[in-house]
Amino acid sequence: MGALVDHVASYEGVSYLPLMTTYDHDLFVIGAGSGGVRAARIASGHGARVAVAEEHRVGGTCVIRGCVPKKLLVYGSHFAEDLVDARRFGWTIGDKGFDWPTLRDNVLHEVDRLNGIYKETLANHDVELFHTRAELLDAHTIRLAPTGDTPERTVSADKMLIATGARPLVPDLPGAEYGITSNEVFHLERLPKSLVIAGGGYIANEFAGIFHELGVKVTLVNRGDTILRGYDQALRDRLLQISMTKGIRFVFNCDVERIDQTNSGIKVVVKGDDPVEAEMLLWAIGRRPNVEGLGLDAAGVALTDQHAVAVDADSRTNVDTIWAVGDVTDRIQLTPIAIREGHAFADSVFGGTPTRVDYDCVPSAVFSNPPIASVGLTEAQAKNRHGPVKVFTSDFRPMKNVLAGRNERSLYKLVVDAATDRVLGAHMIGPDAPEILQALAVAVKARLTKAAFDETVALHPTMAEELVLMR
Repeated sequence: MGALVDHVASYEGVSYLPLMTTYDHDLFVIGAGSGGVRAARIASGHGARVAVAEEHRVGGTCVIRGCVPKKLLVYGSHFAEDLVDARRFGWTIGDKGFDWPTLRDNVLHEVDRLNGIYKETLANHDVELFHTRAELLDAHTIRLAPTGDTPERTVSADKMLIATGARPLVPDLPGAEYGITSNEVFHLERLPKSLVIAGGGYIANEFAGIFHELGVKVTLVNRGDTILRGYDQALRDRLLQISMTKGIRFVFNCDVERIDQTNSGIKVVVKGDDPVEAEMLLWAIGRRPNVEGLGLDAAGVALTDQHAVAVDADSRTNVDTIWAVGDVTDRIQLTPIAIREGHAFADSVFGGTPTRVDYDCVPSAVFSNPPIASVGLTEAQAKNRHGPVKVFTSDFRPMKNVLAGRNERSLYKLVVDAATDRVLGAHMIGPDAPEILQALAVAVKARLTKAAFDETVALHPTMAEELVLMR
């Protein structure tokens, strides 16, 4: 039987027996991204009757138009340097050439494959998938938009989960529509000769590295005076230095007034400075939760000041029957976080195992060129919270770069509590930094001391051995 809810009615002081109401589904999930899919399959595994509505492709931002295809572009772009370095290792290479449609189409084929796997996952877990837009009518009722030969219809659910993610933010200024976002960048017919990237965060710096390596003249304009706010200052400075040396141009304190179209592309008009011209503009100024058109007002769901769905520590909204996970909330916007939130929700609500996500010591990475990885507190944060700290660094040139004649240096940094010797943060920039940091994050999360690092034998010759040789 379906989920049952008791309703007790009374008239002139006389109570009636409870009425039993059956819903179409125990759980209805709006959004089939990483968080929604995980919640749906785990809830189904606990015996719930689950349905998911997704108006686009299954897999969400990460799989379809985010971290997965972007990482594949990072791999593809890095061959520009690898092929040059190969000569110093004895390889004879002819004139190198690059074909954007080949990389683009192979990446999109991989996205298609992953989209199919995600759909199979839902089907294998008996989750009903509606390929259409869903809108809340109240705390238990969903309107499904018409699709093809299927007319508009309504379904009901005992509980609902909002997992609609977020989208790239486009500013409200004249000519903003002349720019593209990370949603469209994977589908370009051809590479532009020049590109302006508006923004200073991880998306802006990642695409700056990708397009520069693919031969595009890149200018990054940022309204602030720094890149990658929230990351350790030493890593930000090192990335900026390396990026400028490679040939990427940075324009800071750039307050954009409007975007004009030109015969050759676009012109970014800024206050008090010369305009910046290029063939194409990419907006990378942040992301906005997808809350519009969901019927949240009708269901009485409250939003935060940042226009995200407001939730408590259990991902529950102010409406008892509705939860939300992932980027549609105002917590950490990372795919692994959305997955953990979805899993915790399903275990708590349908599995009888109350579970909460721990947001402390979450590792993160920027797949710039070179990449950055970080976990725990920055030096500044550690001083503010713990007082005196010890900082250990290793500033070195990787062995591969030495033989290749590449002067690019890596920087590893450990932030240690002076009173307890506990490692409070670890920060890295250099080849494979995210791969190395994943294991290091376990040590920081486990509250290991610097002495434990010192007692560990180095694995030689590796870049990672620098982590246990800092004195």
